[in-house]
Amino acid sequence: MALNIGLLGKKIGMTQVFADDGEAVPVTVIQAGPCTVVGTRTVERDGYSALVLGFDEKPMRLANKAEIGAVKNGGKPQRFIREIRLSADEVAKYQVGQIIGPTDVFAEGAALDVEGTSKGKGYQGVIKRHHMSGMTRAHGTHEYFRHGGSIGCRLTPQRVHKGKRMAGQMGNEKVSVQNLQLFKILADENCILVRGSIPGAKNEYVVVTKAATRTAYKRKGVGKEEVRSKNPLKASKKAAAGRG
Repeated sequence: MALNIGLLGKKIGMTQVFADDGEAVPVTVIQAGPCTVVGTRTVERDGYSALVLGFDEKPMRLANKAEIGAVKNGGKPQRFIREIRLSADEVAKYQVGQIIGPTDVFAEGAALDVEGTSKGKGYQGVIKRHHMSGMTRAHGTHEYFRHGGSIGCRLTPQRVHKGKRMAGQMGNEKVSVQNLQLFKILADENCILVRGSIPGAKNEYVVVTKAATRTAYKRKGVGKEEVRSKNPLKASKKAAAGRG
């Protein structure tokens, strides 16, 4: 398990910004903080070490006893609380009640992992849920255009295999997207701009952590010399477009 610090946040929506070289970059705006350290988990007491973060303050009049008890050490009830697994040395750096913002954790250009809940699509068939092609619309086909087809095995093993792709609930599940670029930090608004899209609808809560598999973001296909075509016709078209 990768023990990386992160923040809780809320997906605001998508927009586009321009890089220094003029590239139009699609980004997702995430309000990452301010997060409150609600509590800590220690190996001696809990068997593991973690940091308990809270995000989005909730009025005391709307909080129930469980939410009030979660912040009994001080602070206000939080709408979104999650544990971030860290080493004991990292947990010792934070105090209960401390406020953490994006500039305290992240740096521009870093690689991030974002975890969220995907949009719920309800009960869907196999064509939308699993991208099956369906039946042909020939004269001999009747009422089977979007059916899933046969699902079982006859004598052996006389059951439906586990994991069989069938109709059912689509979406509304935890999804993690790895190795996204932190394009820019808006410190005054406690927002970060992440290149690309992330799971979930607008105003959904997300967990943003440092990437588990790499320390720096590296975009595929960037930095390599473009292979020049030997076709003179293609070369002339590129030259006319100013890309030669």
